[in-house]
Amino acid sequence: MRLEIAILGFLLVCWLLFFSLAVAGYPLAGTLRVGLYPLYGLAVFTGWLIGNLIVYRSKERSPSFRRRLILGFLLCPGGLFYLLWSLAPESTREAAPFAPLYAAVIFGIFFLVPVSFRKSSPSHSLDRR
Repeated sequence: MRLEIAILGFLLVCWLLFFSLAVAGYPLAGTLRVGLYPLYGLAVFTGWLIGNLIVYRSKERSPSFRRRLILGFLLCPGGLFYLLWSLAPESTREAAPFAPLYAAVIFGIFFLVPVSFRKSSPSHSLDRR
């Protein structure tokens, strides 16, 4: 479970970095050319990857630990998307102000699909006689 905790820590650091740079007033706009499609593509990829990773690695864990891990991964990735979006040029950010929120929702959808269907695999649904 060290990998999951390390990923969760990285995502929490993204939130911390985003808020600390925003409070300090450091001008981030335009330091990274981020578009909508790459941001949404990152959300899809990370949601799918982390969702499948959680399903695969948390089979032997207790349900309470699994619920805490799922809750942490639903809340923390938004920091990565907000941090990347704060680095986008000002014109891009003004054109789509809710893009990081949409990216977090896309992440959540692609994360929850493998997590919610983890018990409905064909091996569990076959009637073994």
